[in-house]
Amino acid sequence: MNLLLSLIHDLTIMKVNVVLFISSIAFVSSLGTTTPNYWVLRNRILQDEEVKSIGGDLPFEGEEFIANERLMFHKKTEISKAFLNPDEFLPARNFLEAFGDIEKSKVFQIIQKLPKGAVLHVHHKAMVHADWIYNATFRDNLYVCENNGKLLLHFFRTPPRSCNWHLLEDLRKNRNVAQSINDRISKAMTMIVENPQEVYSHIDVGWNKFEEIFDFVTPVIGYRPVAEDHFYQGLKESYDDNVLYLEIKTGIPKLYDLDGRQYNDHEVVDIFEKVTQRFKKDHPDFIGAKLIYTKGRMLSDAKVHGYIDKVVELKRDFPDFIAGFDLAGQEDKGKALRSWAERLNKLKTQMNFFFHAGETNWYGTSTDENLIDAVLLNTKRIGHGYAILKHQNVLEYVKRNKIAIELCPISNQVLGLVKDLRNHPGSVLFAEGVPVVVSNDDPGLWGSRALSYDFYEAFMGMMSSNADIRALKQLAINSIIYSSLGKNEIADALKIWRSKWIDFVNDLKNEPN
Repeated sequence: MNLLLSLIHDLTIMKVNVVLFISSIAFVSSLGTTTPNYWVLRNRILQDEEVKSIGGDLPFEGEEFIANERLMFHKKTEISKAFLNPDEFLPARNFLEAFGDIEKSKVFQIIQKLPKGAVLHVHHKAMVHADWIYNATFRDNLYVCENNGKLLLHFFRTPPRSCNWHLLEDLRKNRNVAQSINDRISKAMTMIVENPQEVYSHIDVGWNKFEEIFDFVTPVIGYRPVAEDHFYQGLKESYDDNVLYLEIKTGIPKLYDLDGRQYNDHEVVDIFEKVTQRFKKDHPDFIGAKLIYTKGRMLSDAKVHGYIDKVVELKRDFPDFIAGFDLAGQEDKGKALRSWAERLNKLKTQMNFFFHAGETNWYGTSTDENLIDAVLLNTKRIGHGYAILKHQNVLEYVKRNKIAIELCPISNQVLGLVKDLRNHPGSVLFAEGVPVVVSNDDPGLWGSRALSYDFYEAFMGMMSSNADIRALKQLAINSIIYSSLGKNEIADALKIWRSKWIDFVNDLKNEPN
């Protein structure tokens, strides 16, 4: 009932805003076109737009103004060159082709050093660079077989006869075989290709490859010794990129040992929590990590209801490590949130939801309408929210109730929602000061590491060319305040982050142009 009243209130606010907008037009018209008034009004509009945009209402503090001059010199230089030669504008190019050039960008190199706060939307199986997983295939007891033209990998002490398994280490001793099989393994772990626009000609093709990678790497990172190292590496890649905290989406994989033992969900969560504690001990300024229990939206109702029961158990047993629940997968192909609305609605007062919603180009379908169900189910954040501009009531509700949209620019581009990131709907969200965070979704699948690449794409391609260091500062702050950390934890996290921010600003201030 409270949510319904709130939505009604939002509709009223929208009507008032329309009246004010019409009044503003009348006011401008009444001033005529005399030169002084024209330029005064023009400047007033630009100033109002700046204040409304992300970070626009933040004052410069300490040495930020000087540091900002260093940053903006490089940003303006890069944009000016691309304005004359549009093919050089990196956010307009497919990331699978552009990431090498992005790494050469001075703006990107500055962003790498920037303390970015938290990653709030990353999937466990794809949070580590593919090179690391490839290197894990050189461990002992890894076997390979071919089934229906596809390679399968699995760790065994003694392989079963279900497939013609060969010890990968032995195959690699044969130089004639090694190069071929290594290439096949490497290509099966990443979406990187030379001509992505042709290979991933439409959304479904990209998603199919996406799912194939998950299927291929799961047995490798599901082997307990690798799983522990993989989780640690995921934290390390983020930490090395100046990320202090993560909320990791995971279906909780069925880990296994060489002797065939499989670990249940509680045991796996306990393993990941212990790895997190070990990482914190090794890196005392790292804030921590939590898990968002995330299952596929293509599953049967019975299975989803079972997973809902499971997350309640996990939250009870790991209250400080389980952040909440989500449903993931290609929204256009999966079931709508409303399929489980009654069950989820009963749970929303005792469980935090972080739903993927509106990850689509469609309008007026069950996919974009997931946005409506997400807010009705009291989601704490919205994953992607790509279609939210098409649902203005939801957008107003999100703004009023401080529900952050988790923007994942590179993911949306690679998976085919948008080609040129200047056309990403996130641009409007940045311009309107809507609560947003920028995250990386599945960086390991497309050659990205941690968060800097997505920050770069957002800063250069989706924000105004005038958006400055304050926008990046606000993004970092947002990632902490919209996390599932408690109030005291948020305060402590902000204290750690601010100390690192001051150091970053002072270092940047002293850099030559």
